[in-house]
Amino acid sequence: MATVEQVPDRAQWDATNYSNKDRLLRVVREEARRVMELAERPEHWEAPTACGHWQVRDIVGHMVDVTEGYLKAFDIARSGGQAEPALGLRVMAKRLDERARAFRPVPQAELLRRLRDDFERVMAIFEGLSADEWIGLQVPHAYMGPLPAFIYPVFQLMDYGVHGWDIREGLGLPNGLPGDVADFLAPFMFILWQVTTDTERVGSEPIQVGFRVSGRNGGTWRVTVTASGYSYEPCPPDELNVPTVFEFDPGSLVLTAFGRMRAGTAYGDQRLADRYRSLFFSI
Repeated sequence: MATVEQVPDRAQWDATNYSNKDRLLRVVREEARRVMELAERPEHWEAPTACGHWQVRDIVGHMVDVTEGYLKAFDIARSGGQAEPALGLRVMAKRLDERARAFRPVPQAELLRRLRDDFERVMAIFEGLSADEWIGLQVPHAYMGPLPAFIYPVFQLMDYGVHGWDIREGLGLPNGLPGDVADFLAPFMFILWQVTTDTERVGSEPIQVGFRVSGRNGGTWRVTVTASGYSYEPCPPDELNVPTVFEFDPGSLVLTAFGRMRAGTAYGDQRLADRYRSLFFSI
């Protein structure tokens, strides 16, 4: 009988730390396996998902698109080549949608073979990263520009974890995010919110809220949003001193930040809570 991995130390769920590379890649591989097992069933191929108008085949096409983009990006980073200028996140959703659906004419077996091959190739790159490269190698992202190498396996975990949830939800299967996925991803949700903040929605009054997140990689954060941007910092629980505090479990935090649900408990000023919830654009 399987048992829960007891790793209570937050530091051991920190994806930025090279010592956690093997654990992170194991979780990525498991989530990819789950997605591919669902996608390989013929009756699932054109089934709806919880990702807007995408069908299961579109998620597979999306994974081919982004993974092949990562392979090219690592080639550029290693060869010292010149990447195209970053496109920015405002165009990301539309462009990813078009590129994912462009694979619809490709037969199921062929597209899945291509994804499996791409996945093994990119995992081999991740597995071969040295401690210096994990943080120090800057790899060009099509929409965000140069990013440290470790973020690419994190992006794969976001994609396989959240889109796996999308597939299961669309199929009406029992659903939820595994704890390993949610614990690795939870702290990155503040970065996701940071880069998807529409500062024109902030108004003249700054927004300051707190977050309490449970789980093995949880904690307490203070968030400040002004017309100049979004900032966040870890904070002792008794020093939040903000008018609104959100409480989340890690899975609900991830799914809320990715726009899959509206979860979390808001304590304090509900008007401020709603202002915060209304700040973000989709990617």
